[in-house]
Amino acid sequence: MPLQKNDFIEIEFTGKLKDGNVFDSNIKEDLKKLDPKAEAKPFIFAIGQGMFLKGIDDFLIGKEIGEYEISLTPEKAFGNRDSKLVQMVPVKVFHQQKINPVPGASFNFDGRIAKILTVSGGRVMVDFNNPLAGKDVNYKVTVLRKVEDQNEQIKAFIDFLFKKDLKFEVKDKKITIEAEPGMDKFLILFKDKFKEVFDLELDAKEITLKSPQ
Repeated sequence: MPLQKNDFIEIEFTGKLKDGNVFDSNIKEDLKKLDPKAEAKPFIFAIGQGMFLKGIDDFLIGKEIGEYEISLTPEKAFGNRDSKLVQMVPVKVFHQQKINPVPGASFNFDGRIAKILTVSGGRVMVDFNNPLAGKDVNYKVTVLRKVEDQNEQIKAFIDFLFKKDLKFEVKDKKITIEAEPGMDKFLILFKDKFKEVFDLELDAKEITLKSPQ
C-alpha cells in the first residue's frame, strides 16, 4: 500500500550537497566520511510529524517501499538564509559561559547551532542560520519497511521527542510513560501529539530516583 501521513517507516538515507559532500547519513560507509567513530543506527520516523525534513515527508507520501533519489531546493530543505539571523553578541556573553569565541567555530546557543563569523573588541558577529540554509541538497533514501509494531513506533517517537529511552505501558487506549521528578509535567505537554499519532491518552507516572549507594 502507498505510504500515508502518520505511517511509521524505517529508512536508510544519505544527504549530500551538490558537490557530493555528505552532510548526514545513517549508512555506515557514508557516516564514516563525517565521523570515523560514529555509529550507524536505524532511523524510524512517522511521515508528516516533523521528525524528518518536510520535503522528504511530502515526497514519500503516496510512494511504495523502495529506493529513491530526492533533490530539494532550500525552501524544501533547510530554508533560505536570513540576514536577520546574523547578529552582534557582546563578548561577555561568551565569557560568562566560559567560551572563547574564535572565528569559524560553531557552538550550541540556547538550543540553536550558531557559527562565529568575526570577533572585534567586545563584539562577536554570530550567524544563527542553519549551516545548510540556502543550499540545494540531494538525498538517497531507501524505505526498508513499514513499522507496524506499536511499541516500536512509540519507542521511536519518545526518542525523537525527549532524546531518552523512557519506559512506557499501553493499556486500554492509554499510554503511561515513566518519568523522573519534574519531567512528568513536561511530558503532559505532548498529550495532543500522542492522541493525534497513536489515538492514545497520555499519562505520566513519576518515578523515584534511587539514591546512590
